[in-house]
Amino acid sequence: MSGSRNSPSCGVCGRKLVKNGTTSAGRTRWRCKDCGASSTQKRPDITRKAELTAFLTWLLHGRQPDHISARTFRRSRSWCWNIEVPPPAPPTEPAQVLMLDGTYFQSWCLLIAFDGTHVVDWQWCDREKKIAWQQILQRQPAPHVAVIDGGRGLLAAIADDWPTTRVQRCYFHIFQTVRRHHTFKPRLDAAREIVTLTTALMNIRNSEQAVLWLQAYNDWEIKHDRFLRHRTYARPHTVRPKGVAETSTWWYTHRDLRKTRGLFRRLISEEHLFTWIDPRLTDEEHPLPRTTSPLEGGPNKGLKDLFRAHRGLLTEHARRAAEWKLNSLTAHPHDPWSLVREEHHNPPPQRPKETPVEDEQIGPAAYDTGFNWEDGNGIQHGWGGRNR
Repeated sequence: MSGSRNSPSCGVCGRKLVKNGTTSAGRTRWRCKDCGASSTQKRPDITRKAELTAFLTWLLHGRQPDHISARTFRRSRSWCWNIEVPPPAPPTEPAQVLMLDGTYFQSWCLLIAFDGTHVVDWQWCDREKKIAWQQILQRQPAPHVAVIDGGRGLLAAIADDWPTTRVQRCYFHIFQTVRRHHTFKPRLDAAREIVTLTTALMNIRNSEQAVLWLQAYNDWEIKHDRFLRHRTYARPHTVRPKGVAETSTWWYTHRDLRKTRGLFRRLISEEHLFTWIDPRLTDEEHPLPRTTSPLEGGPNKGLKDLFRAHRGLLTEHARRAAEWKLNSLTAHPHDPWSLVREEHHNPPPQRPKETPVEDEQIGPAAYDTGFNWEDGNGIQHGWGGRNR
């Protein structure tokens, strides 16, 4: 046995304790030479830090200690759900490109900004709308290029908060929109041709091929311009398409083709189609991303795998789990222990709900549920109750 200057004191006689081996759990045992009292010392901070580390290992990697039951593990680490994980600090320099997209789970939407390698920011909301996207855009310096799926709320937010940022529409979302209008096997020649042109977008590699594609699209518009002007007039047995007002006497016959034409016209006029190979922003040897697939296959997939591994989480727990996952995917993750505060593992007691005091009744009760003989409750006598 040996003592030291920093040895703890005995709780019985106050003398310094000396080390006396270890317990079966590996903890140091201390013994008093005078009274013989033996004890172990507790460090709540070290215990809490170890519990948080084990909690994150289980949450993010699915590994749980073998020496403890699942129920005990969840109970002893339940305080870890109280820790709020803030988004990372915004960078000082604007990024070359940011991918922006939202993913849904339960009744929540999680907006994510991704630079192709790390998660830059995130925001909770109920759906992808302008004011929700502005929470991210106003925290980040405007990048040179933003790759988006084409949601109206995000486009409006970029126009207001990042007016100098160029926009690249995700090719995959363009293809999804065209396929929704015309399916994989359209019947009309014009629809088959525009689906083929949309598929050819993914084969473009340089600006020369982009010019050839624009010429092919212009030829498609000229070829089918008269066809897209066809009208259908309201008659007694004519089915009125959804979205056509009851007062309309006619509508365009090929409405889906006109929607697709309007989509490409907007993309071309706003220069959202070939931003990724714009020579003013990049060179052909190092083109910018043209889809949000790195975001879908990276952070979004990681979140879905997390929820699949931990099925049945409460809504608040699912939100905390998503925040911890995104924090691990940032360039400089927050130190988990630096986010812990006293109220997380020792929350203040909740005040009991006050029972509302009923007003004192003035006068006799006109109607209530009490038993009263005067109300006619009980055995009745007379003609109605006489046996024959």
